[in-house]
Amino acid sequence: MDRIVAVVGTRAILTSQVDEQLVLLQSQGQPFPPDSAGRAEARRRILDRMIEEELLVQQAERDTTIKVTDQEIQDQVEQSVQNVRRQFASELEFQEQLRQANFGSVEEWRRWLTDQQRRQILTQRLLEVQRQKGKLRPIPPTDAQMRAFWEQNRGQVQRRPPVVSFRQIVVTPKPDSAARAQTLQLAESLVAVLHGGVDFATLARQYSRDSVSAQNGGELGWFRRGVMVKSFENAVFRLRPGEISDPVETEFGFHIIQLQRAQPAEVLARHILLTPAIAPTQVDIARRLADSVHARLAAGAPFDSLARAAGDPNESKLAEAVPVSQLPPDYQQLVNADTTLGLKPVFTIGPESERPKFAILEVTERQAEGEVTFEDVKDRIRERLGQDLAIKHYLDQLRRQTYIDIRL
Repeated sequence: MDRIVAVVGTRAILTSQVDEQLVLLQSQGQPFPPDSAGRAEARRRILDRMIEEELLVQQAERDTTIKVTDQEIQDQVEQSVQNVRRQFASELEFQEQLRQANFGSVEEWRRWLTDQQRRQILTQRLLEVQRQKGKLRPIPPTDAQMRAFWEQNRGQVQRRPPVVSFRQIVVTPKPDSAARAQTLQLAESLVAVLHGGVDFATLARQYSRDSVSAQNGGELGWFRRGVMVKSFENAVFRLRPGEISDPVETEFGFHIIQLQRAQPAEVLARHILLTPAIAPTQVDIARRLADSVHARLAAGAPFDSLARAAGDPNESKLAEAVPVSQLPPDYQQLVNADTTLGLKPVFTIGPESERPKFAILEVTERQAEGEVTFEDVKDRIRERLGQDLAIKHYLDQLRRQTYIDIRL
């Protein structure tokens, strides 16, 4: 018999819902205690997490500034379904995994995913709103809390890979005035064609130089302020749904933007990116500038002033403790060939035949592979616990304001 194990506000949590979460965790490979006391404790932890989630969901539903559309939920559910299906070699294996997770059909799983996705988005947006209001400021953990967290989780920490820290100045060739004018003319002609009714996605696949979004018809997904470069952001947040912008120039080229949907502080948009061609003479100018910057650094000139004067502002200047295996191939080749610290020769990044960039890199620190220590991860633990403690404090406030009856 199903029964109520907790009431949060006006909503009940049922035994079957706790069992669903339990089966889901087991299907993901998490062990379940064999003894009755251990099983009871595991069920209580699951129920506690469900109560916390319900508190956040109900608070988000009361906040009139938080909106979640059916379309965005379905988009994410469909993406999740496709990602999971790709993990199985056959439909039979996929169906078997669903049965192990206690779902009777794909549609039943989809309905569950839809509800879970809605609750997840509501929770995320509530926490974002609270951070923006300054009500979720990190609470500094004590050293004892940090060390306790380390002891509880150190068994899950893998060995530290070889890491490298460096600073760099990247010099990017600039298009000449003729190439810029030609690209702007093309962008203006495409805007006119789009106003004539031609399909935006078709033109994006044909013309856009954004390799990530072009194949998806220029789709950028939902994003908020602070994600895109300023001029792009200013343009897109001024548009009305369905409206197409005039060409917008950024450091990447000219963008034609269409706003698809909007909600408070968030938009769904797509774009076509047109990039001016880089003439060989402009590449030569950039190479000579990079060589000059390298020579001045070697002679002791200040890094920061050279970076401001010659560096590409869209390229990061500092990299701290980056695993060598995660570096782009150009960087891996350089740091593996020369393991000393200091200034390295100018090298080319990006496609040499089309839009090369020139990097001046100075390695400031290297660490060989080894065991991860508390000191290595102390700052990350402090940041993680600071956020966790802030959320716990917020949940404690919601608990005091909400009727909760636990019957487990």
